This record gives sequence, structure tokens and C-alpha cells, in this order.
Amino acid sequence: MSTLIELQNICVDFNQRRVLDNVSLTVEKGRITTLIGPNGAGKSTLVKVLLGLLKPTSGELKRSKQLKIGYVPQKLKLNETLPLTVTRFLRLAGKFSQNELEQSLRLVGAEHLRDNDMHQLSGGETQRILIARALLQRPALLVLDEPAQGVDVQGQIDLYELINDIRKRFGCAVFMVSHDLHLVMAKTDDVICLQHHICCSGAPHDITQHPSYISLFGHHPQESLAFYHHHHDHHHHDLSGVPVSGDSEQCHAHHHGHPSHD
Repeated sequence: MSTLIELQNICVDFNQRRVLDNVSLTVEKGRITTLIGPNGAGKSTLVKVLLGLLKPTSGELKRSKQLKIGYVPQKLKLNETLPLTVTRFLRLAGKFSQNELEQSLRLVGAEHLRDNDMHQLSGGETQRILIARALLQRPALLVLDEPAQGVDVQGQIDLYELINDIRKRFGCAVFMVSHDLHLVMAKTDDVICLQHHICCSGAPHDITQHPSYISLFGHHPQESLAFYHHHHDHHHHDLSGVPVSGDSEQCHAHHHGHPSHD
């Protein structure tokens, strides 16, 4: 198995506040990794580090040579006043032939949307077009930031099926940020649970049994299609042994005194 990206002891500080604390992980070819954690846990910061958009305060990032990354952002900012068809939007991604654009739409099951206005698409349709745009580059790594946001449950299930099909077809790695684990469970190989540091990581089934996961997300074994609400009762102790709330708004600059569980 080939490693595309390896992070070793990555720390990121903003204004003396530690947002990522000694994060180590690898992204492997052909595997789907899902990053979960409450709001403000550092997920977006970690994605920026992976994409090379943010230089860590400390730690080491290794990536394979000429690594092509396709990125699907969480939100698409379009000028509402400009008419923009799906095909025109895809053309903005670079010099691709009409055939390549058509093929990319076919891959995500969205050929029928080629002449539609981008402003009129549903959440699920927009995500498919964004994935089509990312696939134009034939990336070795597809990074998706909250792809299921604003998409109904059936649409989410279809979306994760599509992502899994793409992984199988191209053998690419997928790194996905998600709020809820249960909808992605069946398709994910590895889960990383983040709360500034990695609380736990491993196979989906093992993660849901892990005390750190349960303290962050609660324990709902029956709700296979549950949407999780985050409980901010995940306490850490700072260096003097005083409990510190894990709430996103209160994230603190202390180094955590305990190792992450792997």
C-alpha cells in the first residue's frame, strides 16, 4: 500500500491558541478516511494542512511526488447575479475538452444537468458537480469537506455510494470530513476522531465503541441513520490537572498531557 501523505506531530497555533496538537496520520492510496469531530475541533485547519494551504507551526508533512489532489469545498461561493451553466462552471476548472467534461459528468451521474443553471441545483446536485470538477484532474487523492451538508438522507446515501465507486474505479484515496459517522460507516475504511488532538482512530466499528468517541458523540447503537448532535462534555485536563472544557469556543492553548489513542 502506498502512502500519499504522512503527517508527523503536526501542531498549529493561532494567536497563542493551539488548534492542532501533535497530530500524526497517514493517507493511503485506495482507502477512504473520514475525519470527524465537533465544531471548532480543528477539522478545517487539518484539511488546509493536508492541501498545503497552511504551514504548520511545528511537525513534518511528507507527500508523494507530483501528488494530484482534487478538492471539494464545503460551500460554493458563486456570484448570484451571473448566469452560469454547469458546463460553463466546469470549463472554469482549466483547459479540458468537451469530451472530458462530458465524461466527468457521466462519472457522477449528472450528464442530464449539463445545461442547468448552477444557482438552481439542489444540495446533492451541487456536490456531484463539485466532485465532477475535482475528478477532471484525475486526482490520486480526493478531499471532501462535509460533502453531505445540506443534502437529504437519501441523497447522502447516494453520495457516499458515488464516492465509494470513484475510489474503486480510480484507486484513489479519499479523505472526507464529516459531522455524522453513521451514514458513512459502511463505506469508510478508517476514522479519525479529532478534538484538537487525535482522540482515537481506527475502523468505524471500533471507533463507535471507544470512550473518547462516546464522550463526544454519545452512544446510539440502534440509530444506523442517526444525525449526531455533539455533546461538549469531552473534558481534558490541563497541565495542572484542572479540567478544561472541550467546547469549540473555549479551545485552549495547553498541550494535552496524555497521548492520543491509536
